[in-house]
Amino acid sequence: MNQGFFYVVLMVVAFCGLAIANYIYNKKRLLQPLICPTGSNCDNVIHSRYSRLFNVPLEVIGALYYTIVIISYSVFLATPTLHSPGAAVVLVELTAAAFLFSIYLTGVQAVILKEWCTWCLGSAFVCAAIVIVELSFAGFDLTVLIKNAFS
Repeated sequence: MNQGFFYVVLMVVAFCGLAIANYIYNKKRLLQPLICPTGSNCDNVIHSRYSRLFNVPLEVIGALYYTIVIISYSVFLATPTLHSPGAAVVLVELTAAAFLFSIYLTGVQAVILKEWCTWCLGSAFVCAAIVIVELSFAGFDLTVLIKNAFS
């Protein structure tokens, strides 16, 4: 598959993450309850003390991350020569950090809060999807990575 296909997939997936972050942000801003599709208590999660990093709401940080991904891959699609190895490394590192942070936040939901937020889990899934697509594009054989991780 060509790199343009990967760029478009990454932009679409990141747009889904941006939509989730924006939805959470608007619900909080308008002081409306965040209703989880699964019936869990999203409000307890998004209003917990773990919902901010350095006093910045996590949905704002997520929106910034997803926007960076969308803009970066849009630029790479429009001007492929700008996709240098250095730029690729920075994006993969940023995505890895976002993914690891989403794993941490999922752990917070499970272990500390003992509450689940479907929207937050959706965002974590989006981070995982971006990691998988980026690693696939970089040429990693994901079956080997998964096999080695569990052996």
